Amino acid sequence: MTDTTLAQLSNLAVYSAMAVLTLAMVMYAVYLARLAPTRERAATTDRELVAAGGGEAPAGVAPPPTAEVEAESSGARKAAGIAWTLTLLGTLLSVAGVGLRAAEVHRWPLGNMYEFAIVGCMLTLLAYTGWATRRDLRWLGLFVVGPVLLTLGLAITVWYTDASELMPSLRSIWLAIHVTVATLSVALFTIGFSLGIIYLVQARFEAADTRPVSFMDRLPNARALERLTYAVHVVAFPLWTFTLIAGAIWARQAWGAYWSWDPKEVWTFVIWTVYAAYLHARATTGLRRQSAAWIALAGFGCIIINYAVVNVFFVGQHSYSGL
Repeated sequence: MTDTTLAQLSNLAVYSAMAVLTLAMVMYAVYLARLAPTRERAATTDRELVAAGGGEAPAGVAPPPTAEVEAESSGARKAAGIAWTLTLLGTLLSVAGVGLRAAEVHRWPLGNMYEFAIVGCMLTLLAYTGWATRRDLRWLGLFVVGPVLLTLGLAITVWYTDASELMPSLRSIWLAIHVTVATLSVALFTIGFSLGIIYLVQARFEAADTRPVSFMDRLPNARALERLTYAVHVVAFPLWTFTLIAGAIWARQAWGAYWSWDPKEVWTFVIWTVYAAYLHARATTGLRRQSAAWIALAGFGCIIINYAVVNVFFVGQHSYSGL
């Protein structure tokens, strides 16, 4: 099989993954949309039964659901099942796209922004699906698949580059080690970013005196969401620390110095500092958890700047984005 054929198959797999993930995102949205009416109508049924009986329902005893409520619940479960199946298929297609790209370029596919993006999306999906096999995370699917789909769209339309030889400094085992761990870190930070946003929204809803019924009522409470956000960052931060250290070691081998104040090096350290500040704030007694979460969101903003701005507009030893 020629490299041209492999390139075409890789692109086809990426496009197919985007199509499948688009459907998955729609079904996750349907799932969340159908959850809110279920609770709202169940509450209405409860009030109607109490009014009809002239008293309060026994504590801890839920009224029998109507056929409409049961249908809504069944519809939500069906939508979630379809979304999950499509997510698994999209994950497999993204793995195929990365694997075919690796076969095409005859190396680890992390030599430019396009390759970094598709590998990052693959790892994000693998992390989510792997985690979702251990606990119910259907409610999180929309907020993971959405950013992945956006990134794949940018990768295939804006950052795409044909296969090319690596720069001499990149022909090292450290490409597979350093950049792979960095990509995995960003994948986890992406999930942490989504969780952080949901947590802040949920905390605001819970703090309100009055609030409308919405799908937020069916998500974990703010405290649980905050703990999940923290747990993801606790895993991602040591990996980013390793990325920083491994990059310095590779720089010493490739350029003769552990640190040269290259823009990419500086922003890698900035990201590390911001996330370290988040973990420190999270462990500080008396500091509101919402304030700490905002620091984590700032850290992800730094990741976006590092990838979409520094890679493209800053000239340095890491200027090999291929754009």
